[in-house]
Amino acid sequence: MRIVYAGTPAFAVPALAALIAAGHEIALVLSQPDRPAGRGLKLTPSPVKALAAAHGLAIDTPETLSLRKGGEAAARAHERLAALAPDLLVVAAYGLILPQAVLDIPSGIGPGVRAINLHASLLPRWRGAAPIARAIEAGDDETGVDLMEMEAGLDTGPVLAEVRTAIGAADTAGTLTERLAHLGAELLVRALDAPESLVRQPQPEEGMCYAHKIDKAEARVDWTRPAVELERRLRAFDPMPAAHTLLRGEVLKLWQGTVEPATTGEPGTVLAVDGTGVLVATGRGGLRLTRLQRAGGKRLAARQFLAGCPIEPGEHLG
Repeated sequence: MRIVYAGTPAFAVPALAALIAAGHEIALVLSQPDRPAGRGLKLTPSPVKALAAAHGLAIDTPETLSLRKGGEAAARAHERLAALAPDLLVVAAYGLILPQAVLDIPSGIGPGVRAINLHASLLPRWRGAAPIARAIEAGDDETGVDLMEMEAGLDTGPVLAEVRTAIGAADTAGTLTERLAHLGAELLVRALDAPESLVRQPQPEEGMCYAHKIDKAEARVDWTRPAVELERRLRAFDPMPAAHTLLRGEVLKLWQGTVEPATTGEPGTVLAVDGTGVLVATGRGGLRLTRLQRAGGKRLAARQFLAGCPIEPGEHLG
């Protein structure tokens, strides 16, 4: 099958690798332009672009595919796509809006499906930019990956196939992203092995919610919130943007914690400190911080962290 693949972050890498391994012809890989990264802010290719380059695939990194915004450059990108005459467009966390004119370019497979999106949620729950983190934050018991036929609306197209997985008590956005990426890759290859079996299932309106992009300001811990909510946020914001608070005016990143529901105290106050963690009062219950990180330091288990940065009961985190 002749495919144009559009993806950018690590989540989109396993699906591209699986398509290559399955013998599909990848006519072109679309990815976002190189971005500054690391302490030196060196321009760095996206994970998808790096994989494509390693396999010698054709790559394009347009700033936009909108003809209104991109003008002649976007028009040339459209022309290149049309000249490739792909059977299918596969999209996984690409990060750019694809206009209908682009979605209409492939000739289509199975029941006339031209463009497929790998979306990391059980639609219509968590349409939008941050479905994995929002599912953890909300306390969902399960999530999954949907293969969705793309249309002009944001994640509104019919579902073609689905795989589910439980969200474990220790899952972070990082661990869950990796698992869903591989589940999605397997689901995609199975679907393309038998495209004639794909059936459009319209999304119900019931249960629809939107996964807004995570703002860095959200990662600042509000100790007046319940401990169960804060514990989920620690996991939802791992690895990015990292939940944090202030200790003596210095940023302190918080990676893991356990809930102690019977605990009471002024929110943000350190109630107890021992080798198992730093117990902090919240708006409801206590949160025992078990893995922490100082600015410029490493993630450390509480015992190791406290050896280099003692914290005393009565101190306040804010």
